[in-house]
Amino acid sequence: MLKKIVIKNYKVFQDFALDLAPGMNVIVGNNAVGKSTLLEAVNLALTSRLNGVAIAAELSPFLFNLQTTRTYIEALHAGARPTPPEILIEVHFDDVEEHARLKGTNNSLREDVPGVRIRVAFNDDFRDEYEAYIAHPAQISTVPAEYYKIDWLGFDGNGVTARSVPATASLIDATAIRLQHGADAYLQTIIGSNLEPNERVELSRSYRSLRETFSGIDAVAAVNEKLAGDRGDISDRRLTLSIDLSQRSGWERSLVPHLDDLPFPYVGKGEQSTLKILLALNRKKVKDTHVVLIEEPENHVSFSTLNQLIDKVIQKCAGKQVLVTTHSAYILNKLGLDELVLLSPEGGHRITDLPPSTVDYFKKLSGYDTLRLVLASRVILVEGPSDELIVQRAYSDVHGKLPIADGVDVINVRGLSAKRFLDLAVPLRRRVAVVNDNDGDLQKMAAKYADYIAHQFITIHIGKGDPTTLEPQVIAVNGLQRMNKVLGTNHPTEAALLDYMLANKTTWALAVAESTETIVMPEYIVDAISF
Repeated sequence: MLKKIVIKNYKVFQDFALDLAPGMNVIVGNNAVGKSTLLEAVNLALTSRLNGVAIAAELSPFLFNLQTTRTYIEALHAGARPTPPEILIEVHFDDVEEHARLKGTNNSLREDVPGVRIRVAFNDDFRDEYEAYIAHPAQISTVPAEYYKIDWLGFDGNGVTARSVPATASLIDATAIRLQHGADAYLQTIIGSNLEPNERVELSRSYRSLRETFSGIDAVAAVNEKLAGDRGDISDRRLTLSIDLSQRSGWERSLVPHLDDLPFPYVGKGEQSTLKILLALNRKKVKDTHVVLIEEPENHVSFSTLNQLIDKVIQKCAGKQVLVTTHSAYILNKLGLDELVLLSPEGGHRITDLPPSTVDYFKKLSGYDTLRLVLASRVILVEGPSDELIVQRAYSDVHGKLPIADGVDVINVRGLSAKRFLDLAVPLRRRVAVVNDNDGDLQKMAAKYADYIAHQFITIHIGKGDPTTLEPQVIAVNGLQRMNKVLGTNHPTEAALLDYMLANKTTWALAVAESTETIVMPEYIVDAISF
């Protein structure tokens, strides 16, 4: 199993390190933080291949970290002679006997451990050409990758090959898997699993017979007679049209898999994506793989299909080390919040100390959008949709824009699950404000959050006084006349207005959110926004 990956100057990663769990690693992060690049780097270190070919054939100036490249170019333009930058990707293995031959200190951390490294570095054999190249620094805008070499070494300092690397990787990206409508993996799976040898022979014979009769069809014969009569216009030889009868064009390459009578290329994207992932996991190569790398399995897939897909991924990857990237809260919850790695270009933040009950809670109720809390810079947790609308309006009144425009996510956590979200916020050190009614017992409500207020990045805001919930709190600070005007109602008393608001929670909150009238907000909501 892989213990750690270190990446230097590769794409978005300038100086990156991440410890890996032996089982599932769920990689999440905002766009452009390097989720896909991380999987690519692991695969590259273990296979020396990029985009399916040897890294030497794919070497480009654009593989180098942009900031590193800029620093190098600026130094050249300033008249300095900087050392050409290099790319380094290192994978550390378990320190066990079977990995002993790769053990050594030939790694950037100088640790005496087993592992392999890919190093893209300047090749001194091209020193003269390089010196001539940098003699005109004003013309240089990229790293001169053509003067580089690739070293694939163990931490013992010796070269490695695909056979000598003890861990194998399988990178699965449904968007990059191309199923040709001839000999694709889906058809081959059907053939291999369902057809006996005699059935394959009979199918081949029938297919050849069908091709041979093609030229005898009257319409085809008429076309061929016309083409033969035009000899000399196109070729001096007799030109006709027929089906390819050569061995290279066997029935396996000509038959097309159909799903409910639709050719595979014409079925929905979600169906294609799901099949591609499952077929990839079914291949013998993946069965022998130690590390499975899966790129965003949720692409194009509906919720119900995703549920089935993830269950099968869990089943088929049992006993393997898995790195899966995702933008789906469902996948994150289903695979386990305790497996979460929050990625940034500098490293990954692992969530390892979540209460088991919280992990189990979100696994069972996977509809909770925990990913919003993970990715937001600041969060306000509210009890329901009416609270969400009022907090959005209050924030807009103060700042002139909705909270999300400032990276503040207002999340409806359905009342009782606020503590579960706070369990996730604590190890992430996420800045969170909780907005709660007092429900008639302020002390009891405060005690509910006592374990969390010790953290400076978490604050609890509870409505005070006799009005126990949001509706009477809003009436109390605005009065009957103003609220009737805002809601377009004509209730004679505050009691009648309150009955209406309690019976139409989302309706009144939406009216407040959309109103052009000045609205006074309860103090505890204003405090939450200020935090």
